[in-house]
Amino acid sequence: MRYVLTYSTEPSNNTINNPLCSYAPFQFTEINPNQIPKKGKKVKMVAKNSSLVFVFSILLLVVVGSFPQLISGQNCGCNGLCCSQYGYCGTGNDYCGDGCQEGPCYSSGGGGSGVADIVTDPFFNGIANQADSSCEGKGFYTRSAFLNAANSYPGFGTTGSSDDAKREIAAFFAHATHETGHFCYINEINGATRDYCDETNTQYPCVQGQGYYGRGPLQLSWNFNYGPAGNSIGFDGLGNPGIVAQDNVISFKTGLWFWMNNCHSVINSQGFGATIQAINGAIECSGGNTAAVNARVGYYTDYCNQLGVNPGPNLYC
Repeated sequence: MRYVLTYSTEPSNNTINNPLCSYAPFQFTEINPNQIPKKGKKVKMVAKNSSLVFVFSILLLVVVGSFPQLISGQNCGCNGLCCSQYGYCGTGNDYCGDGCQEGPCYSSGGGGSGVADIVTDPFFNGIANQADSSCEGKGFYTRSAFLNAANSYPGFGTTGSSDDAKREIAAFFAHATHETGHFCYINEINGATRDYCDETNTQYPCVQGQGYYGRGPLQLSWNFNYGPAGNSIGFDGLGNPGIVAQDNVISFKTGLWFWMNNCHSVINSQGFGATIQAINGAIECSGGNTAAVNARVGYYTDYCNQLGVNPGPNLYC
């Protein structure tokens, strides 16, 4: 059986079932062996049709280029790197730009191009690099892990105007800076010695032997926070709260989960002071800890200045 590549706008019963050719009017058509030119005519035929073969070759390359998914691997699972639209891992616009499937994408999924453009390497590292080399959080809190986590929260840093987005991002990092000491701490200082089990909360009952003290960028605390955070993110918040201090993407996700449920709606409508109230108001606001409030406001106004946005009114609580 012999076949020849032909061009046709009409379907053929002799066409081989070829997925590539289904995208263009090319066909592999069965021919009669008696139609094959004799040796004496073969060279002449090739020469005569060389232009047509060249054209077909170019068209075939165009077809393949138009449908690269047919020849590209689908290999996601990039461990913090971007997974390109064709399934390959890496960094930069080719991987993190248009079509990026997962990881710290620039323009795909939640936490899109606006967040990545605002939380630049200099901005993030300007905070994290202030942590001492001996800090447990050194190397744990990374921009890549943050952007990966932000992909799960499409409303974060993307709601409202450009200034609104910058204020929200400045506010989140102001609180993270204060809570972790410039990303030095993963676990609350002496947290394991403290009781964060609300035994009256029967919806999220404490598991014996587990501690629900502060962990992560916003120091998630209490069983009534670990339980629903785990359900939302996809980990056992009550049975294994320690994973928040072990997986940096989950860690950032807990901070963003708390933020989106308690602070996102008030940062631009009520001001930064309302976010302090939501995070630690019972202890710090209304004169409870003026120094802590001032520190949070200081970080916030600094980051707003870095991002070129007015911090807005109602900074204190």
